[in-house]
Amino acid sequence: MTSTSSASRAPIAVALDAPSLEALGDWAEAVAPVVSTLKVGLEVFCRDGAAAVHEARAAAARGGADGIGIFLDLKLHDIPATVRGAASAVAALEPAFLTVHASGGAAMIEAAAEALPGTRITAVTVLTSLGAADLDAIGLRGPAEDAVVRLARLAVSAGARAIVCSPQEVAAVRAVVPGDITLITPGVRPAGASTDDQQRVATPEQALADGADLLVIGRPITGAQDRRSAAEGLARSLGQAGSRG
Repeated sequence: MTSTSSASRAPIAVALDAPSLEALGDWAEAVAPVVSTLKVGLEVFCRDGAAAVHEARAAAARGGADGIGIFLDLKLHDIPATVRGAASAVAALEPAFLTVHASGGAAMIEAAAEALPGTRITAVTVLTSLGAADLDAIGLRGPAEDAVVRLARLAVSAGARAIVCSPQEVAAVRAVVPGDITLITPGVRPAGASTDDQQRVATPEQALADGADLLVIGRPITGAQDRRSAAEGLARSLGQAGSRG
């Protein structure tokens, strides 16, 4: 089997929100040769624990994808000591990315960064499922773009090396954070696809053009009858669109 290098694969993190560990392995094996990153989220990690990460890596290797990045999307949000301990607890898994909520504050983000210096601590700004009315209801000063930029600045100053924001705010965040900060955008949907439970969305091509480095894509790939072909189609569209230099 031909092996693919990480540099040749599309800047997509496939969300492996699979119903079982076996399905997770099947999905990962299908898409890993095409994409740079596999995302293990909170639901799967609560069910399968470290086995989910191990299976994702093993399945990627079976598919011929060496050096796949693991995005551990746990969205930690607690007092700094607890987040430090939680980050330390997953250190052996060596994730490329580990998410925390930016709204947890600078001390919490700093604790995670200190616990995992080899991982890009990734600060989630405002969830893509939230709209303007939701921000008002929870008391987060908006509009969404202002809240996202404010949280991104705080997170980077506290040691975060990646930021999660919707594609609608990525250009504004790119304008205010250093160039070596990885910008990750969920809420990415191909033209004509269902938005599901996402509110602030854009096409993959537009998200990259606006400054995103890594696109989180789940159901448009994992819900397809042929997951490999769906991933390849998206990868081709991104290659045609180009990427930020």
